[in-house]
Amino acid sequence: MPELLEVRFKGNRKAFFTWDTTIPIGLGDPVVVEVDRGVDLGRVSAVGEAAAKKCGVGCNGCALTAPKDPTGKIVRRATPDDTRVNDELRRAEEDVRHKVADRIRVHGLQMKAADAEWQWDRKKLTIYFTAETRVDFRALVRDLATLFRTRIELRQIGARDEAKRLDGVGRCGRQYCCSSWLPELRPVSLSLAKDQRLSLNPSQISGGCGRLLCCLRYEHDFYVSSRKRFPKEGREIRTARGTEKVMAVDIFRERVLLRAEDGTSRALTLPELRQETQVAGAPAEVEKEPQAPSPLASFDERDAAVTTEVAVDAVSPRPEGPRRRRRGRRRNRRNRQGRPDESPEAGTPEDPEKPGGK
Repeated sequence: MPELLEVRFKGNRKAFFTWDTTIPIGLGDPVVVEVDRGVDLGRVSAVGEAAAKKCGVGCNGCALTAPKDPTGKIVRRATPDDTRVNDELRRAEEDVRHKVADRIRVHGLQMKAADAEWQWDRKKLTIYFTAETRVDFRALVRDLATLFRTRIELRQIGARDEAKRLDGVGRCGRQYCCSSWLPELRPVSLSLAKDQRLSLNPSQISGGCGRLLCCLRYEHDFYVSSRKRFPKEGREIRTARGTEKVMAVDIFRERVLLRAEDGTSRALTLPELRQETQVAGAPAEVEKEPQAPSPLASFDERDAAVTTEVAVDAVSPRPEGPRRRRRGRRRNRRNRQGRPDESPEAGTPEDPEKPGGK
């Protein structure tokens, strides 16, 4: 029975294939697979049941939907000579990208060549580019086909996809999540940063791609569940020293900053706070789970750059509906107050012959 395998290529690009033989294949093994109009070389990333449980898009690897349909089958295991040819192609792709960038400047197109990828049999060359607007690159494709003597495919990608393909080190000092382990790029909204009490300064919550950090999405559940154990900020609670106001909470050190009525402040750990409130006879109030982010405060970061105006508009969205037309109302109000008629039948100061003139 054919076995389903997931194979990854350059830039975390993946596809599903079938393996008809009884020879076992392990994770990370190089294989030669069938693709559109030729063959390509990749490495096995999931086998059998693990590959079958991986969803197409939007499931984070759960088994809620059917897996992707296999696009072909595995031809054979890759030999050392096959992997050597593949390594040579990977090293030559940077030179290809520079040549493509030169041709883009010659044609005067508003686009940027982000990456290039050779198919293993050199029958197709895929150029990944970014652009702010729609670009007519038909003349560029003909020029590149003449230059490289192969089939050319130009594929537009977003800023996040570009960072995923090129890889890098984030502000945390580790490899990009999208390039290392993150299975998909989901939309990230500024309301997630607000729920986590983070600064809304775009320079502090943006990644190397210029978009909001991906960790704001998958860490949000941790912040929500952790804050439920603490009293809500701004609430007044009764402790052994009387009524105190919760100024801030530190969910990582499990500390609560309190301020008394006389202006003195102190920091207590969560167990100490619970003990004091129990002695005082009033348990600390627990923060309820915050509501889901409003649709008005969310947007897809794949197409939107993070700016200060976007941050302000996402946190304080503008009201819906058309704006009030005050000019028309003022004009109508003046007419109701006895504004002189300006019709042709009424006299004017320049025409003393008509009624109403001098």
